[in-house]
Amino acid sequence: MKRRTILAFMLDRPGVLNKVSMLIRKKMYNVDTLTVCSSRIQGISRMTITLEEDDQRKVEQIIRQLEKFTEVISVKELHKDNSYWREVAIVKLEVDAAHLESFQGRYNFEILDRKSEDIHILQVAGSTRHIDGFLDEIGREYIVEIARTGVSAMEK
Repeated sequence: MKRRTILAFMLDRPGVLNKVSMLIRKKMYNVDTLTVCSSRIQGISRMTITLEEDDQRKVEQIIRQLEKFTEVISVKELHKDNSYWREVAIVKLEVDAAHLESFQGRYNFEILDRKSEDIHILQVAGSTRHIDGFLDEIGREYIVEIARTGVSAMEK
């Protein structure tokens, strides 16, 4: 399946997120991530939706249906070649410091806290593939807890 990212700008009003999520649920699309934040214009929110979908027609259908909402100002698909896709993960690991230090140069992470000799809380930033690679390489068996932001995307 191909990962798709849809960027929408909409009025910052109660119920808009619910309308969008109901549309996606009704059409039975499986959303990977959904991130919403303020835009640089007061009263306008920025929503990034990522989903796995091979059929371009389905993606275009979602965009057309989102454009019908009166609260939506603009919506479009972002392509990997013309945009940046990033996310952040906060990870609690039960791993010794020496094992962790061996990853320092290869991955973009920051140690936020050391709870004990073997419990570390990290922030890992980058592409989804980068974060997944870090988690796989360090060993998923060492993960105590993880929180991920979801994808944020911006055109180049």
